[in-house]
Amino acid sequence: MAVSRSYVTQDYIIQQVTEKYSCRVLWSEGRPCLEYEHEQQLTEIDHYVCSEFNWELEDVFFTTLEKLRIEP
Repeated sequence: MAVSRSYVTQDYIIQQVTEKYSCRVLWSEGRPCLEYEHEQQLTEIDHYVCSEFNWELEDVFFTTLEKLRIEP
């Protein structure tokens, strides 16, 4: 069941996303940026935020970026 947007804060959604998914939040000039593992994970997070909180992912995170792979 989705929670009404007026009842949750951006910080709460960020906390829930980072607890549920293997991702992290980077901060740029005080704005949250989501670093995700792969494109499928981003799709899952987007669906989760929309269905559970009735927020658009762009309203929660300033931007999203895929985690860079470090090659040996």
